[in-house]
Amino acid sequence: MNPFSLKLPVAMDAALTREARRRNVSRSALVREILDEALGRASDSESPSCLELAGDLAGCFDSGRSDAATDPLLLEEAMLVDADYVAADRRR
Repeated sequence: MNPFSLKLPVAMDAALTREARRRNVSRSALVREILDEALGRASDSESPSCLELAGDLAGCFDSGRSDAATDPLLLEEAMLVDADYVAADRRR
């Protein structure tokens, strides 16, 4: 990527910093996203990922377990719960 320098008014700089912290992204990433949208270059042909759709929620819950994503027993339990939900939907 090419570096780019930009001068911002103090209030706009503060707002940019707050929004970047809220989204948990760098200021540069936020500026690129805003420019993509403003210039109409956001890829309309691609569907947004699940993470993009729920980006403000990703990682905001803490289960208190450090192994929640790697424990095979927890994974199996989650799969069984999901299977129960699917089966219940099919019975409706």
